[in-house]
Amino acid sequence: MGTVVGAGFASGQEILQFFSFFGIKGLFALLVATALFVFFGMIILDLGRKLGADSHREIIQYAGGRWVGTAVDGVITFFLFGALTAMTAGAGAIFREQFGLPHIAGSLVLVAATMLTVLVGISGVISAISYVVPVLLLAVFGIAAATLAAGPIDPGAVALWAGSSRPAVPFWPLSAVVYVSYNLVLGVSVLGPLGRHVQDRHTIRKGALYGGIGLGLGALAINLSLLARVPAISGFEVPMVYIAAGISPVAQVAYSIVLLAEVYTTAVGSLYGFAERITDQGKPLFRWIVAGTGVAAFGAGQLGFSTLVRVLYPAVGYAGLLMLAGLLYGYVRERVVPRPAYKPGDKKE
Repeated sequence: MGTVVGAGFASGQEILQFFSFFGIKGLFALLVATALFVFFGMIILDLGRKLGADSHREIIQYAGGRWVGTAVDGVITFFLFGALTAMTAGAGAIFREQFGLPHIAGSLVLVAATMLTVLVGISGVISAISYVVPVLLLAVFGIAAATLAAGPIDPGAVALWAGSSRPAVPFWPLSAVVYVSYNLVLGVSVLGPLGRHVQDRHTIRKGALYGGIGLGLGALAINLSLLARVPAISGFEVPMVYIAAGISPVAQVAYSIVLLAEVYTTAVGSLYGFAERITDQGKPLFRWIVAGTGVAAFGAGQLGFSTLVRVLYPAVGYAGLLMLAGLLYGYVRERVVPRPAYKPGDKKE
């Protein structure tokens, strides 16, 4: 769950664009997305186990073959750095808008914390993600309960609002698929190596099932909160903070801190995946890659959060469809014509 949730999820902006704008139909899209998270999460984790994956590369090349795998590998590696840059900018925006602190201070704090966590290794990445996710779910469910108790959803207002809205993807079934593909493009870099550390297939299946259901429930809580406050939430880049502010100033500050923590988990997963793709964690070069990438992301992050998200997020979603197609093809092919596990001929230097 922690590899998927991030600034867009916790802010409510992703849920708004991919689900809420469809009104009641968005609930069906959420159901489809939940099932896809379970299915593809299980495939990625299981391939990571079988291949002993060090990064997303082994999984993508096994699933997609030489040409498709190489293309998708390049896309994922590029967007891992892009996501880290966007999160750096996002931390700066939260510091400035919610706490009245300099933008550069937020970016600097995030980059420093992210680099330190990644240098600890995969255990540090998993620990950082595991601590934040329960806090996010509690915050999301709490805000949803308070919001719905204060004012239930008006189906007529939702239908009228949805009819005049412009979602990021025009059709709700496609929107569900694009949403999953965008998130898994970033998530595969952590889920793949994580699968290597879990040899029990039953544990992997439970992890995929519980993780997918948890993501679906969290997204549902956010979606219901947003639908209960239409059309007022349409003009906000961080609609969930706006909803939290309607409950109390304390809730607004608390949720801002949770949002910042989610930005951090996304940054940690992105930096770890990017560095692991270039060189193995145990090698001296890994530390230099982490440091250099962090500095570069800090500089690029000063371009601004909204600018980066507007350019990056839609491209990631559609490019990720190629990865999902490769994973699905590999899944079906393995059951029709079993083949030995993929073993890369050229290991990372």
